[in-house]
Amino acid sequence: MSWCSWHITLWTSSVLFLLLMGLMGRQRGLNVGLHGVQTVTCSRWGTPSNQGLFQDGDVVIGGLFNLHFQNPAIYQNFTQLPYYKPCTGLDYAPLQYVYAMVFALEEINLSKSLLPGVKLGYHIFDSCGQPLWAPQAALSLAGGDSTTCDFTSNSTDYGKERKKTGDQHTVPLIIGGASSVTAEIQSRILGPLSISYLSTCPCLSDKLQYPNFFRTIPSDIYQAQAIAQIAIRFKWTWIGAVVANNNYGYTAIKIFQEETQDSEVCLAFIETVNMENIVSDARRAALTIQASTAKVILVFAWYTDVRELFLQLAKINVTDRQFLASEAWSTSGDLLQDPVTSEVARGVLGVSIKSSTIPGFEHFLRGLNPVDRPSDVFLREFWETEFGCHPGASPLDSYSTSPLDSAIPPCSGTESLDGVQNPFTDMSELRVTYNVYLAVYAAAHALHSLLSCPQIDSITQNSSTCSSPAHIKPSELLQHLNNVNFTTPQGEMFYFQGADIPAKYDLVNWQNTPEGTKLVLIGRVDGFDIHLNESAIQWSTGSNQVPTSVCSDSCPPGTRKTNRKGEPVCCFDCIPCAEGEISNKTDSLQCEKCPTEFWSNAEQTACVPRQLDFLSFNETLGITLTTAAVSGVAVTTAVFVVFIYYRQTPMVRANNSELSFLLLVSLKLCFLCSLGFIGRPSVWSCRFQQAAFGISFVLCVSCLKVKTIVVLAAFRSARPGAEALIKWFGPGQQRGSVCLLTCIQVIICATWLTLSPPVPKRDVGFQGSKVTLECAMASVVGFYLVLGYIGLLACTCLLLAFLARKLPDNFNEAKLITFSMLIFCAVWVAFVPAYVSSPGKYTVAVEIFAILASSYGLLLCIFAPKCFIILLRPEKNTKKYLMAR
Repeated sequence: MSWCSWHITLWTSSVLFLLLMGLMGRQRGLNVGLHGVQTVTCSRWGTPSNQGLFQDGDVVIGGLFNLHFQNPAIYQNFTQLPYYKPCTGLDYAPLQYVYAMVFALEEINLSKSLLPGVKLGYHIFDSCGQPLWAPQAALSLAGGDSTTCDFTSNSTDYGKERKKTGDQHTVPLIIGGASSVTAEIQSRILGPLSISYLSTCPCLSDKLQYPNFFRTIPSDIYQAQAIAQIAIRFKWTWIGAVVANNNYGYTAIKIFQEETQDSEVCLAFIETVNMENIVSDARRAALTIQASTAKVILVFAWYTDVRELFLQLAKINVTDRQFLASEAWSTSGDLLQDPVTSEVARGVLGVSIKSSTIPGFEHFLRGLNPVDRPSDVFLREFWETEFGCHPGASPLDSYSTSPLDSAIPPCSGTESLDGVQNPFTDMSELRVTYNVYLAVYAAAHALHSLLSCPQIDSITQNSSTCSSPAHIKPSELLQHLNNVNFTTPQGEMFYFQGADIPAKYDLVNWQNTPEGTKLVLIGRVDGFDIHLNESAIQWSTGSNQVPTSVCSDSCPPGTRKTNRKGEPVCCFDCIPCAEGEISNKTDSLQCEKCPTEFWSNAEQTACVPRQLDFLSFNETLGITLTTAAVSGVAVTTAVFVVFIYYRQTPMVRANNSELSFLLLVSLKLCFLCSLGFIGRPSVWSCRFQQAAFGISFVLCVSCLKVKTIVVLAAFRSARPGAEALIKWFGPGQQRGSVCLLTCIQVIICATWLTLSPPVPKRDVGFQGSKVTLECAMASVVGFYLVLGYIGLLACTCLLLAFLARKLPDNFNEAKLITFSMLIFCAVWVAFVPAYVSSPGKYTVAVEIFAILASSYGLLLCIFAPKCFIILLRPEKNTKKYLMAR
């Protein structure tokens, strides 16, 4: 069971007991006093004296108002309950509500269209701000009272009850009560038909539990929702809350949380304040506010609690918070006029009861005078309090025992409310007053509908089908009240939605001016729509700049939010998006991957087209490889020139000079074919580069292989009986062998390029901001056949050269071929894994490097020693030296 339900149950049980005791006292002629039981004629047990205002009529409407107040007391036992204490202190604002009801009734009585021929009267009681006195007064209204009491009083009696004039009517409807607790107790115990002007608890909207209850003030659900929408609108995601320790505070904060749960608005803290311990509770709440990083504070509490909270905040110099106010204190004149408020609560933004005007009400109010209303005890008390004089004789004076009447002088008769400025005469903002006014008109329209007979022929009219003012059944009136729909004198449509009216509020702002703190209307709430003039708001900073209240600053575009472990969702860290991902919104929950052909920019906020990446002649790597290739061509050309110039020398002529020149040409082609791999790939370049590479190297290795075979054949032919062997390897056979071996590679390349040639392709598999443009192998079989054939020739050549490496000639070219083929094979064996694992354009660079490395190996190993002898050791360039063993 919730605190509120337990509290109401306790009070309800107490009231039932007391009311039963009161009824028993009436029947047995007993009067229950404070210190004993007296035998008298009758009594209305526990009712304060002089607390009623009465006017007879055809239909009498009841009214319950908290006109007086008393300080709460801690009681020890049942006989010390607060309702035994007399009411003290007249509250001017509720007194205005009373006369708003009187004014409305008198206005209706003068109307020719509303309840014509029916005079409305009233019985108005003061419930003194006590939940237990309201049902007692409601019992008198609902049950009637035809008894006039007179008994002997002592020091503990409340005094003699005054005699009421006019007939005693039961009232079909009550305007009240003045609080949610009062309304709940009143509806649960007596169940009278009532229209409340100040009960806001959402629980009262339940027509199953409270079928006879209506109200002209919106439920607290709507103001909590409105404040939640304001917090969402200004992006306040880190808010502190101070709420009353009762159903009002708990319900409001629960609704606020439900309304903001999808908008990631978090409560930094929730502090509760209790009226009985307000000083310590307010001090604790103030210290929490000071320690919190939340700059916006939501307060759902009564204005007296808020005043103590502001006092405690002022003591610790907390003046930079933005407060959100509920309707319970957003328009409090006591707070607005308090100098502490101007320091602590600048720029308060609050929801308030909708204000309106009541034409003629100010004239009516300022024209009130106890001389004209001698039986009006409330007006007499107001006169005594405001003017400090006794207003004169009254029909009730013979019953009065108040010492105040004899302690103050009589009034002169010139006293008037014209020019008097206090909450009673203040017409600037009629909020609850207007709710009372609406409640009376709603009751009048329901009565009008009930008492209006069908317009039928007077001869056949059956009077039994019409209700009469003297016999109004609350159940019938309830049906008509449910269907009330009228236009107020101010031109507004009024109707009930269940027990409630459509939610309408004013949005107010506290603004500091040279004259003091002023309440400024900045917007309104109409149902679920909020109309707000943001430019008119003066914030707690004193400017028009909206304050911020967040646990973590918003994550900018290019980052994503990640929640902190163990903390609310409003507290988070901002993580930069990974490469290739973007977030183009503030507070993105996740980063989005860019499409295949796009990549994230440097700020990770947008996807931009990837740059084409290929090995070009302009970049450093391309320039380096090009230089190496051109240098190889130049060196090969220089060697070729040297060999041409010294072509008649033994060094050049040895071992078939024609193959040496063909080998130099093939090496030059190898160097040049590497340039075909550099630059932007195209259809023809992709086909040319692989074919040129395969054919050039086969030509080169074929020349070396034939040279090695010739060396072996020459050595074998020198043996006795082997002279015919050299005939099979003459110049013609050598050229034919080179041509045959090369043609096989030509056929392989032609078949490959015809069936499934390499094609330019964009490679996006490598993660990066660039798309690699490369020659993709449509069929790796063709490429492997090309490499495999080169490898086969190279291995065969290496084997033959290795066999001929120890021939006895002084200059054995087989040794040179062996070293060159070892380098060649080593380079291409290392090429395969490097080629496979290299990303992007570096795949092409690895292949070019393998081509250049193997070409330089062949060039240097085979021709460098020969050029050294030709150019630097010409004495060794003789047949005798070369043939020496």
